[in-house]
Amino acid sequence: MLRLLAATAALALIAPSAAYADDIRDKTTPILESLKVPQAWSLSRGAGVTVAVLDSGVDPDQADLTGSVTTGPDYTSGANPAGVGPKRLHGTNMASIIAGHGHGPGNADGIMGVAPQARLLALRVILENDEPGFNYFASNERFEGTIAQGVRYAVDHGVDVINLSLGRSSPTKEERQAVAYALSKNVVVVAAAGNGGASEKARRTGHAPFSYPASFPGVISVAAVDENGAHAGFSNRNSSVVVSAPGVHIIGAGPGGQYWIGDGTSPATAFVSGVAALIRSRHPGLAPALVTQAIVASPHPTRRYDLGTGFGEIDARQALTESDRLASARPNGLGLPPETRFTTAAPHPVTVVHHDTRTIVITALICALAVAGMVLGFTVAAVRLRTRRAPLPQPE
Repeated sequence: MLRLLAATAALALIAPSAAYADDIRDKTTPILESLKVPQAWSLSRGAGVTVAVLDSGVDPDQADLTGSVTTGPDYTSGANPAGVGPKRLHGTNMASIIAGHGHGPGNADGIMGVAPQARLLALRVILENDEPGFNYFASNERFEGTIAQGVRYAVDHGVDVINLSLGRSSPTKEERQAVAYALSKNVVVVAAAGNGGASEKARRTGHAPFSYPASFPGVISVAAVDENGAHAGFSNRNSSVVVSAPGVHIIGAGPGGQYWIGDGTSPATAFVSGVAALIRSRHPGLAPALVTQAIVASPHPTRRYDLGTGFGEIDARQALTESDRLASARPNGLGLPPETRFTTAAPHPVTVVHHDTRTIVITALICALAVAGMVLGFTVAAVRLRTRRAPLPQPE
């Protein structure tokens, strides 16, 4: 069994204060501003889009998410002891970053996510490290295919974007096929690059192991940067990284009205999924490859590709602008519709042309003799040239 982990290094509870929810908004707004999210809201807020959150579960009653969450199957059922409910901390945290809509008068309190008008489909596919059934879940082959099952369920239930703030160190055939299925059905897949960048091997070689599903073709693999836009030390560095987003000291909602702060490529992934939702809302059905291209083109154009941060830190407003350009391209005149024939003539069997075998053989023999004659002529000429040009002996 390959161990499957959430891609958040740690989450810490933020101590409540008298102006708890109001403080949360003040602390989270600067991050959205750094990504130009408020500017992007003039073009899209995620309406009409559904993002699947494959994670440890989402609390649908969290104030910043009420009315936005549909809960799907729990693929980890049976891992925890009987009577122990899911913790749902990590999943709720990611969901709030993607599509939190705040609460209170004018929704001015709590978490405002990147795509506040998007809907969420919550699928529980992992356990959190401190849940009592985690070791059983991580070692039992029964739970090997939870991600693949969740991806297929999400696709078949019409989601537009799949957020995978999780990963494992080795690929599985089932997950690869599930991701390919999602892409074939026009679903955008976003996944965490992983948190192995601070390992001894990674520090020595400058290259962290690949994480899956992030490293599968077609997936938007997301690394983490700090508040200065620099590569976060824990974030994996490898050639699968596509773009980056904030992943240090990120605040998100938790069950029971609590708020938590943490580091990891998990929240970075959630930010990018939110931007993908904004694009899909503005341009429904835009192909996953074009959504990726819009996001890749959003960082500063002078930035070169880097193994740690990919093409750079995302810019939500620029990504939407780029998506407008990509969506406006029309392949007029480039080929014919698949049902159109290249001729008006009626279809007929392919005509088989028969040639005289004797003529073919005689022609081939004549060509062979001609080539042989040419080779012989060149050989004689070369020998005569070497003979004439041989140097005279010199006295010593």
